[in-house]
Amino acid sequence: MDSKLVTIFGGTGFLGRHTVRALAKAGWRIKVAARRPARGFYLRPLGQVGQIDFVKCDVADAGQVAAAVAGSDAVINLCGILFQRGQSFEDVQANGAANIAEAAAAAGVGALVHVSAIGADKDSDAVYAQTKAAGEARLREFFPAATILRPSIVFGPEDDFFNRFAAMARMSPILPLVGGGKTLFQPVFVGDVAAAIVTALGSEAAKGATYELGGPTVYSFKQLLQIVLTQTGRKRLLVPLPFGMASFQAFFLQLLPKPPLTPDQVKLLKSDNVVAHDAKTLADLGIAANSVEAEVPAYLWRYRAKGQYADLAKVS
Repeated sequence: MDSKLVTIFGGTGFLGRHTVRALAKAGWRIKVAARRPARGFYLRPLGQVGQIDFVKCDVADAGQVAAAVAGSDAVINLCGILFQRGQSFEDVQANGAANIAEAAAAAGVGALVHVSAIGADKDSDAVYAQTKAAGEARLREFFPAATILRPSIVFGPEDDFFNRFAAMARMSPILPLVGGGKTLFQPVFVGDVAAAIVTALGSEAAKGATYELGGPTVYSFKQLLQIVLTQTGRKRLLVPLPFGMASFQAFFLQLLPKPPLTPDQVKLLKSDNVVAHDAKTLADLGIAANSVEAEVPAYLWRYRAKGQYADLAKVS
């Protein structure tokens, strides 16, 4: 394992940080392929000297992808975007996945792990879900033995879910419950997803298989916001926001540099995001899922009025 090289696309992001750490600990040499490699230099201390390197690559450019994959024993694709700004869903999640799979097959790579998402569906109303499904289909065309992992909401210290709503609760007297807050989620800890990726790389049984990754508990959107308020020691109104009104607001919010909500995301919220009853799961990879209650308090304390010194029983 010490001499094996893995190329990871999307390695500079939230999930990438934890995946690189897990790969380094497992002894892999790591090549991080990114459009802006300098954004990932913070990853170097996660491994030994020379263990983690970087290469400039845009997944929409087949030539750059092929160059990044050259010489690798394994490939991981974590690329995905939540809104279109400079890059399109089609380029990143469909064409990008196809380019990576084609390059991996041509290079004779031994293992390919592709991270998609629960809800990937070619018949979805949301373009995000459509292109996730297209990426999976095109991946299988070029690399049938690829392992596909579909996580629900991924949470952890740098996540964009619990942190986002905790930050909103510091400033706003209300938090919106899109669609009444009834949508179901099965949040999965980022460390568990990273462990699943590393495990899948070395598993013959995982080749060609699809796994849906979720935590031990299913929550409604409203329950998740209540957890945010409990852990940050804040009392805020949870106000139902009908899907129609949410779509109207999202039409304007999508114009912001980093939109908090887009019309496509509203469409996604109309469907539950939980592991299918007949799906292969973390347990099939030998991984015990960590719970929201066990992990979230370790990083949401910073949003409390008195930080780590807050007494939640007395905070109003």
